[in-house]
Amino acid sequence: MQFLRTDDSRFEGLADYPFAPNYLGVNDTEGGRLRVHYLDEGTRGAAPVLLMHGEPTWSYLYRHMIPPLVAAGHRVVAPDLIGFGRSDKPIEQADYTYRRHVDWMSDWLGQVDLRDITLFAQDWGGLIGLRLVAAMPERFARIVVGNTALPTGDQPMGPAFEGWREYSQKVEDFNAGRIVYGGTTSKLTEAEVAAYNAPFPDDRYKAGARRFPMLVPSTPDDPAALPNRAAWKVLDKLKAPVLTTFGADDKIMAGAEKVFQKRMPGTAGQAHVVLQGAGHFLQEDVGPELARRINAFIAATG
Repeated sequence: MQFLRTDDSRFEGLADYPFAPNYLGVNDTEGGRLRVHYLDEGTRGAAPVLLMHGEPTWSYLYRHMIPPLVAAGHRVVAPDLIGFGRSDKPIEQADYTYRRHVDWMSDWLGQVDLRDITLFAQDWGGLIGLRLVAAMPERFARIVVGNTALPTGDQPMGPAFEGWREYSQKVEDFNAGRIVYGGTTSKLTEAEVAAYNAPFPDDRYKAGARRFPMLVPSTPDDPAALPNRAAWKVLDKLKAPVLTTFGADDKIMAGAEKVFQKRMPGTAGQAHVVLQGAGHFLQEDVGPELARRINAFIAATG
């Protein structure tokens, strides 16, 4: 599998992102290796909080959440999905499939060997992260979901998502920073916009970012529909505590929290919240508040 690797110089001097890089190689499923970048902060012996990002972001998204989580005594681990951040970027859209994303992160998680995990998953971090939970439930102690879903293609995704999918394929300049800007309520600075564009020197690096919207199961016969239904069979019976933290101003994921609250037993009695002043990228809008709620959730269910 051919891939590109963003030069390290693109990530120098990013504000509020002083974290040391860590790398592991995973099986690219074609006999080669791809490099996954991840942050690993806090006490190594502590129970980990796993922060999983989505489209078109990277671990930079969690820069305001990592310090308060670490200060509470947690180990905090935040990977960059393949195709994003400092991780390798296969050059063909066809190289990216939902199954491969799950396989790549399953390989990574097995090598890092995290256990007693508190998962926070947003956007595609949930579509991938919840599949990891279903495959390896013994590794996960609790789950926090924010502005995400695990679709099976049995329900329409809605006009907002369909518009986003069309945009991702037709727009000439797929500007990740401006996309994140548009999905926030507080809005980003120009330096923050540039940081989200840092992984993508030119369009050759954006195959994964452009492909993600096309991988969301939107019809019952989608290749990922059956695996996601199988994952739900596990999640429907999962006893681990589950907290929903959604943004009030997220137009695409509005109401998705109710699916988790209805289906997952561990949501019962939890302090679910719809956060005011938070858009799709709630980590940008209310990151410290979100970290505080995760800390409280861990303390209450420990």
